[in-house]
Amino acid sequence: MVGMKVSKLTKSIVEKLKAQERDLVVWDASLPGFGVRVKSSGVRSYVVQYRDKNSGASRRMTLGRHGPLMSVEQARRRAREILADAQRGHDPVSERRRARAAPSLADLANGYLERHARPNKRPKSVRGDEAMLEQHILPALGSQRVNAIDRRAIEMLHLSFEDRPYQGNRVLALLSKMFNLASAWGWRSDNPVKGVPKFHEQRRERWLSDTELASLAAAIDAHRNQRAADAVRLQLLTGARIGEVLLSKKADFDLARGVWTKPSHQTKQKRTEHLPLSAQAIALVSSIRERSDPKSEYLIQGEKAGRPLTNLKRFWREVLGQAGIENYRLHDNRHTYASHLVSSGMSLEVVGRLLGHTNAATTQRYAHLADNPLREAANGFADKLEQLGKRSSP
Repeated sequence: MVGMKVSKLTKSIVEKLKAQERDLVVWDASLPGFGVRVKSSGVRSYVVQYRDKNSGASRRMTLGRHGPLMSVEQARRRAREILADAQRGHDPVSERRRARAAPSLADLANGYLERHARPNKRPKSVRGDEAMLEQHILPALGSQRVNAIDRRAIEMLHLSFEDRPYQGNRVLALLSKMFNLASAWGWRSDNPVKGVPKFHEQRRERWLSDTELASLAAAIDAHRNQRAADAVRLQLLTGARIGEVLLSKKADFDLARGVWTKPSHQTKQKRTEHLPLSAQAIALVSSIRERSDPKSEYLIQGEKAGRPLTNLKRFWREVLGQAGIENYRLHDNRHTYASHLVSSGMSLEVVGRLLGHTNAATTQRYAHLADNPLREAANGFADKLEQLGKRSSP
């Protein structure tokens, strides 16, 4: 590399410099450390050179290419700022290298899946996270550095789901968890999702009336796939999540005690649950065991030997069609179970425990149904007073 000095770099001087076989650097004597490099290809770029006060190492940084986007004076001002930072003990070159090497959101996504989701979440939840990342989050933010993503970028992604508020809020929740982990791992100091308002969600309130429940039961009994029918029957009798039913094993059921022990790795709350079974549920499990392959450990067996039943979509669609029921999901069977218990006078605390809720607020969605038995009791006493009044009147 060839070097030389001029009293002061100007546009005229820079544009007159000729390319040589080797790179040429022309230094500005009026601002030591500021120069222009001319490559053998003829490309002219401004550079700044300084010495790191901490290590004593010489550093050189390219400021940008000479042209419409960077003039001599613009480059000189930028060089002056960098040289001043170096005098204060900063090392702009090392800082730029660290910034370029900083993890991207794609790196954070991989870390989230490997270090948090897969070890701690249920497989179905992990698959949902993977889908959100691949379809929505990574296409929008994947290449950006974790420490450079700001609230505005999060808001713009969230607002793109304005017509899909539920999904938008799930994306927001996933990003919030990821950035909390990024903070814990030292990748950034704050969470840019904090304070971003969620879309309003209309809570789903769907459960079956007595008439609908009778129609569903009849359709289940009449369906040709009685393995799937047994799974749904057990869900209706226990209020369990359908995934817990499908993954349950024969050994999980102690029919002598009348208890279903759900292992922690299969429950949403990641804790072992002991669910008391009704006489009808005990009879159903006993019947399923008698009809099942004794070599299979799973209660609800699939088509493949030794594997559980996994897909109820077709069965559920056909059953709902036969029963004439619309806008009703398999998961809504939990709401049906809970709503009928609460309406019959069961306390919210007991119902919450049966459903496996760890937060009492989750069961509060059924609170208005608890008024029904109270209202019936109040009406009963009012009727009695009315009748007594009629008897005493002349």
